[in-house]
Amino acid sequence: MNIFLNFLVVIATVLGSWMAFPQARRIARTRRVDGVSATWIGVSLAINGWWLTYGVVMGVWALVPVSSVSLVLYGVMGWFFARSVGRAALPGFALGVFGLGMVPLPFLVVGGWELAGVAVGLSYGVQLLPAVVASLRTRVLSGVSSTTWIIAFVEAALWLVYGLGVSDIALTLAGVVGLVMASVILVRLAITGHRPFVVLDPRRRLELAAAN
Repeated sequence: MNIFLNFLVVIATVLGSWMAFPQARRIARTRRVDGVSATWIGVSLAINGWWLTYGVVMGVWALVPVSSVSLVLYGVMGWFFARSVGRAALPGFALGVFGLGMVPLPFLVVGGWELAGVAVGLSYGVQLLPAVVASLRTRVLSGVSSTTWIIAFVEAALWLVYGLGVSDIALTLAGVVGLVMASVILVRLAITGHRPFVVLDPRRRLELAAAN
């Protein structure tokens, strides 16, 4: 059982580190941010900071590399996003980092890191909520990377299984919430005609690469 759980941690860590990369690359290459939320980027920076600190304090070392890499990637994504839309991105970034991203803080003050960890797990939903709202507000989702959300779905499923296996409430909650949020965005991409799962077809991926 321990070997299986350790294997899940490795895969989830790799996926988690990679999750933000397709979206950051898409914005950097196309300069298109349709359907992408500045608040989502900001809160993702904050929540990954919380996960990194929680991992160090509680000794959940599998969280440290994924959170560290994700912080860098969301920072890069935010920089390219700001270059695309200018100062209009700043209010969304601020709301994400200093508003939604600070949800775990009172739980930390009241109950320490054990309670804060539960809040961070629930805050994974807060992290993804702006992205879900942005995807529901428009049918133009050309700026959204379906690969990022497929990875998010699989990663959430792995953390859910791992969290259940080690009886970690924070990771279990994060897995459940991540599955729901990623599913909403993938379904939204599908019903708006963006064909999110086409990236899983190797032949179609080659055609898209050639077209770009």
